[in-house]
Amino acid sequence: MGSFNRKDFLKVTGLAGIAGAGFLTGCNAGANSSGNRDGNSPFRLTHDQTFNMSGYAAPALETVRVGITGVGSRGRGAVRRLSRIEGVQITALSDVVPENIDSAMEILEGTDHSPEAYTNGPEDWKRMCDSDDVDLVYICTPWHLHTPQAVYAMESDCHVATELPAAVTIEECWQLVETSEKTRKHCMMLGNVCYDFFEMVTLNMARQGFFGELIHGEGAYIHDLMGLNFSKTAYHDMWRLKENANRNGNIYPPHSIGPVSKAMNINSGDKMDYLVSMSSHDFMMADKARELAQEDEVFEPFVGSNFRGNMNTTLIKTRKGRTIMLQHDVTSPRPYSRIHLLSGTKGIARKWPLPARIATSHHDWLSDEEFAELEEQYTPEITKQVGEMARQVGGHGGMDTIMDWRMIDCIRNGLPLDMDVYDAALWSAIGPLSEWSTNNTFEKLEVPDFTSGSWETNEPGMDINLERGGTTQII
Repeated sequence: MGSFNRKDFLKVTGLAGIAGAGFLTGCNAGANSSGNRDGNSPFRLTHDQTFNMSGYAAPALETVRVGITGVGSRGRGAVRRLSRIEGVQITALSDVVPENIDSAMEILEGTDHSPEAYTNGPEDWKRMCDSDDVDLVYICTPWHLHTPQAVYAMESDCHVATELPAAVTIEECWQLVETSEKTRKHCMMLGNVCYDFFEMVTLNMARQGFFGELIHGEGAYIHDLMGLNFSKTAYHDMWRLKENANRNGNIYPPHSIGPVSKAMNINSGDKMDYLVSMSSHDFMMADKARELAQEDEVFEPFVGSNFRGNMNTTLIKTRKGRTIMLQHDVTSPRPYSRIHLLSGTKGIARKWPLPARIATSHHDWLSDEEFAELEEQYTPEITKQVGEMARQVGGHGGMDTIMDWRMIDCIRNGLPLDMDVYDAALWSAIGPLSEWSTNNTFEKLEVPDFTSGSWETNEPGMDINLERGGTTQII
């Protein structure tokens, strides 16, 4: 960024205030300044696009200086992975818990990374963003901080990578979109499951026409987190339990929608039109809160909370007539599942429960031998190039490392990111949309078009065959 501190210039000239000007809060915010709101919708549906971030390539950075906010369990994993990627310099770590900083520093012992620590209170992350030593802010904090930190970082002349969801209200989604367009800074949600090995195989198959026309997709986040949610130490200040106590819907949709959305070219050839959602009753969390409160007053504030239903099911219809089913359940004693199903006019693929399977007719799934042949045929170049090294570095079996590697590779080569701010906004928006529908007698809602019509001409992202880039090494 040179001797001239562009970050201070942006704040002095007022660009830094765009996120706070004119934005409404809450899940039922209305029209924007242009009046782009459907008369029957509680949400803003479009905006006046100032710059199309789809396909945007920011100037290349040979060295990407990274500041990480939130270095608890997810953040420490990011520290470990990013320190193994060529061209990354971890220059800053921010956390309200000093012990988390100490643990992250231990990971970097013996490396050439010597980050500055920002742990002087809950707002110290702003000082990190304002420093002239950070190009990319990597956000691993609780959900409610993702948008405020992302917006501030972009206004401070930094690219952003944020854990998911990127936003928890529709207006936060619009803040991300409008700030990214105004500043021309990347805002990527860390959709790691899009880089899982079978998901990339099926994306390659979809793009090469193996399934014919895609008709239907399914995704889920079914993960028993009862013990972690009611733990006093797993999540700082029990923030995730608070999310489940106050929101009823699919409050964690990115894992389930990401791979299906990319396979269907949502935001780049198709768009989500309508959504409807419903939840079961809560059969477990309120009872657990009452049980724990009898012995520990920490849980007394949760007694009487309107906990989210155990299972939420959300249905989506796209402009091209496809359907998508998403499910969310973090309480029932069920084996882990993301489902991941793609069904087309010529075939189907599904994963979860394991093992993954492919079929081309109603008779049966293909044999293990036929499956292996197809998997070999459609394994994309990105897996061939870095898959084995990514498995060694780890992070959910290696998909986290592939995600981080590709993001850094794109920034270093001046290439568009695989996932842009429109993906971050849309995939996150399913959360508050599902809440509204669930709480309003399963009302059908029109889904906002965060691309403002550019979905019709945008080129698909996820360059899994590395037509450009791929030069960065994992070390």
